[in-house]
Amino acid sequence: MSHTDPVERYYEAVDAMDADGLAAVLAPGFRHDRPDRTIEGRERFVAFMMDERPRTDTVHAVDTLFLPETEDGDDARGREVAAHGRLFGEDGEELLAFVDLFTVENGEIVDLRTFTK
Repeated sequence: MSHTDPVERYYEAVDAMDADGLAAVLAPGFRHDRPDRTIEGRERFVAFMMDERPRTDTVHAVDTLFLPETEDGDDARGREVAAHGRLFGEDGEELLAFVDLFTVENGEIVDLRTFTK
């Protein structure tokens, strides 16, 4: 499994409002730092994304995923994956651009830092 797999599944689950699918890619101690708040814990984050975030009628368009390589090309555990994309409303209007920086360990997302413009 590539370190980008849980990141791709993260966006699929969020856009589909799939709480179980989202929980499946997050580590129990997951932490999300975003411009307006920090959310700690898998269950707390899933609840926020399903029931509390400002808009749920959105779609993420990920333009690029970046995966740094180690010097020897090894796929080491505990890697960062950066996603650059745009968030659209259900009417197709672009709401914002984002960069999400994920830390993936053992196939689970343990940390996410979001930057928006």
